[in-house]
Amino acid sequence: MIGGGSWATAILKILSEQSVRIRWWLRDPKTVAHVQQYAHNPRYLSDVSLDRTKITPTTDLKEALSDADIVVLAVPAAFVEDALAGLGPADFRGKLVVSAIKGMIPESHCLVTDLLEDRYGVAERDLCIIAGPCHAEEVALERQSYLTLAGPDEAQAHRMADLMRCRYVSTATSPDLRGIEYAAVLKNVYAIACGICHGLGYGDNFQAILVANALREIGTFLDAVCPTHRNLNESAYVGDLLVTAYSQFSRNRTFGNMIGRGYSVKSAQFEMDMVAEGYYAVKSIHELIKRHRLVMPITQAVYRILYDRVSPNLEVTLLKNYLR
Repeated sequence: MIGGGSWATAILKILSEQSVRIRWWLRDPKTVAHVQQYAHNPRYLSDVSLDRTKITPTTDLKEALSDADIVVLAVPAAFVEDALAGLGPADFRGKLVVSAIKGMIPESHCLVTDLLEDRYGVAERDLCIIAGPCHAEEVALERQSYLTLAGPDEAQAHRMADLMRCRYVSTATSPDLRGIEYAAVLKNVYAIACGICHGLGYGDNFQAILVANALREIGTFLDAVCPTHRNLNESAYVGDLLVTAYSQFSRNRTFGNMIGRGYSVKSAQFEMDMVAEGYYAVKSIHELIKRHRLVMPITQAVYRILYDRVSPNLEVTLLKNYLR
């Protein structure tokens, strides 16, 4: 397990329901010492008790990967390259590599799985992603949750789905690796849009229309960027969109709400002390929209608010003319 945030901690809790041994890479030696002594993450989901007989924290990434069969990535997309610095293709050879990241690499505007394939030589058949709808906070409370494991190799996807299934988590599989990965990126952008509108005082009626139009935008984008037959009514698409757009636990919605209430981007990020993936992702998606000459009004409005510093009130007023 690579990553020390709330989602990484929640996945550790799920995996430790099985008979497994997990090496958990954490950047901070103090956090490693705290986990070793107290068996919980001091910063995220600190109420979750971790099984020290199954989980071994370490700051040595190469050691963590050395004899692992499966590698799970759960760091913010903006920090993936930094986290993996010093690793090469040999470190991933023969392993199933699973991304739990719902963002894009900022500079190259590529998916995490593309980075793993292109730079680290991970074969596509050895790639898998974890998709929602699921919030880490509800996993911590052991509330019934659902996950989709997406990967082109059916056996590998089922292998991971079996590990992620427990009494409070149900799992399904899908072959649509990149379609679901892009959908997971986009839903964070739309959660920011919903938060902005909520911060501006718009109600449930408007948000329902916003989410319905967002699902259509997801379809437009996926048909252009990675066309294949898919059903957007499946939970990995619309379910993940809904929970991120509406939930009190959604950091992207919270971030958007603060922007709508008048916070600057920097002040909202500082106060949250958590990464809202949609902030970084919308810049990458904006570049792909231009490349494919797509019309996606909600996404483009979020981009202009966050990066061009256009007034949220003005952008949403203009956006209303495009919603149906």
